[in-house]
Amino acid sequence: MDTIKGYVDRIQYQNPTNGFTVIRLVVDGKEKSCIGFGLGISQGDTIEASGDYEMNPSYGKQFRIREYRVTKPTDAAAMERYLGSGAIKGVGEGLAARIVKAFGDDTFRVIEEEPERLAEIKGISLKKAQDIAIQMEEKSDLREAMVFLGSFGISNSLAVKIYDRYRTDTYRIIKENPYQLAEDIQGVGFKTADEIAAHAGIHLDSDFRIRCGLLHVLQQATLNGHVYLPKEELIGTASGLLDVSPEQIRPLLSNLLAEKKLISDGDAVYQSAYYYAELNCARMLHEINLSLGAELSKGDGKERAQEALDKKLKKIAAAQGMELDDLQMNAVKTCIQSGLFILSGGPGTGKTTTINMIIRYFEEEGCDIMLAAPTGRAAKRMTEATGFEAKTIHRLLELNSLLSEDGNERSASFERNEDNPLEADVIIIDEMSMVDIWIFQSLLKAIVPGTRLILVGDVDQLPSVGPGQVLRDLIRSECFPTVILQKIFRQDEGSDIIVNAHRINQGLEIKMDNKSKDFFMLEREDVNVIYQHLILLIRDKLPGYVNASPFDIQVLTPMRKGPLGCETLNGILQQYLNPPDPSKPEHLSGEVIFRVGDKVMQIKNNYQLEWEVVGKYNIVVDRGTGIFNGDMGRILSVNPADSSLTVEFDEHRQVTYPFSSLEELEHAYATTIHKSQGSEYPAVLLPLIGGARSLLTRNLLYTAVTRARNVVTILGRRETVLGMIANVSENRRYTSLAARIREMDRGR
Repeated sequence: MDTIKGYVDRIQYQNPTNGFTVIRLVVDGKEKSCIGFGLGISQGDTIEASGDYEMNPSYGKQFRIREYRVTKPTDAAAMERYLGSGAIKGVGEGLAARIVKAFGDDTFRVIEEEPERLAEIKGISLKKAQDIAIQMEEKSDLREAMVFLGSFGISNSLAVKIYDRYRTDTYRIIKENPYQLAEDIQGVGFKTADEIAAHAGIHLDSDFRIRCGLLHVLQQATLNGHVYLPKEELIGTASGLLDVSPEQIRPLLSNLLAEKKLISDGDAVYQSAYYYAELNCARMLHEINLSLGAELSKGDGKERAQEALDKKLKKIAAAQGMELDDLQMNAVKTCIQSGLFILSGGPGTGKTTTINMIIRYFEEEGCDIMLAAPTGRAAKRMTEATGFEAKTIHRLLELNSLLSEDGNERSASFERNEDNPLEADVIIIDEMSMVDIWIFQSLLKAIVPGTRLILVGDVDQLPSVGPGQVLRDLIRSECFPTVILQKIFRQDEGSDIIVNAHRINQGLEIKMDNKSKDFFMLEREDVNVIYQHLILLIRDKLPGYVNASPFDIQVLTPMRKGPLGCETLNGILQQYLNPPDPSKPEHLSGEVIFRVGDKVMQIKNNYQLEWEVVGKYNIVVDRGTGIFNGDMGRILSVNPADSSLTVEFDEHRQVTYPFSSLEELEHAYATTIHKSQGSEYPAVLLPLIGGARSLLTRNLLYTAVTRARNVVTILGRRETVLGMIANVSENRRYTSLAARIREMDRGR
């Protein structure tokens, strides 16, 4: 590594979230472009940096800072540069020159030890002199804290977060209990805290470490969809992670339970927020269901009312040209007579027709109706199918992202809640299999008893990415009116996609003889041959066949890693579908090239991301916050000048990402089947040769096939497909919403 020393002439770019910084450093009178992660650096600082020179295709030779330390200016000229740089608020170049002229090389000592002497200078009051001294002390404290934290292997960006949170307590917390960071600071998990603790000499069997490890195991479980863990499984997993005996863990688990940081119910151990989320959902569901159900069951003349309802429904069906079988009509009637109603069924079973009938009925009754779905794509499909505007659940609840008082961080919340509920008579939510316990709790809080809630989804789809399995638990509780449609209505249209989807779901073999118009099997053993066929089909064959662009055609795969995982496939597909071109700017982020025209996906929920919808003449017609895990878009522009790129997502929402935040994006030419939930594509390509049994399951294949509107093409081994149909194993989720609902039902 090389070492350079100079002063920061200007900061060209600085990301307040992760500290990524681009600076112009003056070294021996010459400017150097330097990049790195250094939020603690301010304009005017003198720094000594170690790192490497590298060549950037857009910016030329740059020095990448690996380590650095801020040093005090030691001569009058350097002091004047620092004070006049803007690092100290209220001190400009002119005032800095007068201060240094008065005190020379003794300037910093005077500011630190005799700040009142600054008032001798014209333009500086005693109050301003004290303010300058306070700012200098704060910056000195930060520099010292950065050096201290750096000795524990803590990055500069994380060091600033830690110092901002704890100030002078930083030193005590790092030495005594660095695991507190995992509880207090967003983005710090157990592994980071454990690494810091190792540097600090904390013992492996420290009580702090075991407590943090238990919380970490439960938090990791939620990433796999669990709401709780059985007690012995929690202890066993924590024992393996921490390398301590179960006997050492039990008393610490008891302490966490006594402090109510964790809650146990029988054998189940929850983080308290998850326990109360399920409990609150169960309570609110019963309130919604009973408020209207009880009202509609009152009074005499039920037979006459039923006859009138039958007549009205027949009239609506005739006027709309809709044909409903007995089960569909029963679903409509049950919905009308219930506060809460659940409608489930696979593809082609008439869910859309049933929902349209329900909407038309309540429309004629003069009801205010709201429609929503978990994702933008699902909401768009709902709008197209019903003719009524559908929103994402986040937009329905009016997601708001507010800046903190210091203007550095945003906190997200929903404007619609128990204090400001949704103003509707009927609320219909589609694709309920995708809804996790958190978004469901937020939705229920915004619904007042007396509003009808209609939940629609396919219970056989993969469960939500987030914790819980809400739709499945609601149906399993058997406490709410539910109709599951099973008859296939679209079979006569010759759709083998629908027929095969249902055969897969029933564990039956499917035809793969290529006599179908919309379901094909290309048996291939060689991965390289599969690559060639994928490119040929996407670029040349399928667009004309399904009347869509190559970018509308989606490759779905069970896995991320391996030769047929989405990471490898995306690199290959980008090379052929969006190759390098002088007219298409690009940016290298780590090992990934992001290029204008690339198909990309947001891979984490970010409630703070701001988006705009731009109309004619670049006038902003709508704006908001929040881009979510699974949202797909195209890169509109790559802007080296301000180190950013712009992506357009569904509904024409444009988001600008700093180059330093591109870890939230990945290419989406190929995605995992899990990420495709709620979406529908003109054509789906499934490369399936082999893999872990846990990844090759029946409901994964079912979900993939049902994502296609016009064509499914499987490339790979017939034996793999048949094996998936036979593999009914599912990754069990530990949830208790169904039990909570039944408990609530028994208590009423």
